[in-house]
Amino acid sequence: MRVVVQRTREASVTVAGDMVGKIDHGLLLLVGITHEDSEKDVDFVADKVANLRIFEDEDGKMNHSVQETGGQILSVSQFTLYGDCRKGRRPNFMSAARPEQAEPLYELFNSKLREKGLLVETGRFGAMMDVRLLNDGPVTLIVES
Repeated sequence: MRVVVQRTREASVTVAGDMVGKIDHGLLLLVGITHEDSEKDVDFVADKVANLRIFEDEDGKMNHSVQETGGQILSVSQFTLYGDCRKGRRPNFMSAARPEQAEPLYELFNSKLREKGLLVETGRFGAMMDVRLLNDGPVTLIVES
């Protein structure tokens, strides 16, 4: 499982012109799932994301998590995170899990974050989406299981 974590002041996702998810202060998560991923990977990554200390304290040090700051989550499925660009000019997506495997794990990931008390908005799995964000910092990290 691979998640690009972006600290954001605001973020939103639209599908066919309709806004389907929007947050203020928090994290935009681009979530990729591969064939080998399981519930164990989901648990690990959800815990890591919820507790990642990437928000500044009163001294300007990254010392607080999204939970501690009352931040929100915008989670967007992103199979292209498993695109292999080493050969040729067109990415190979063979490492990305098929939708029938990826969607339940993606939904479970979002549920695990909600169980931690986080407000989680989402995009629409499998849809063409427009994602907007105001990256705070900028702070962008990759979390992998």
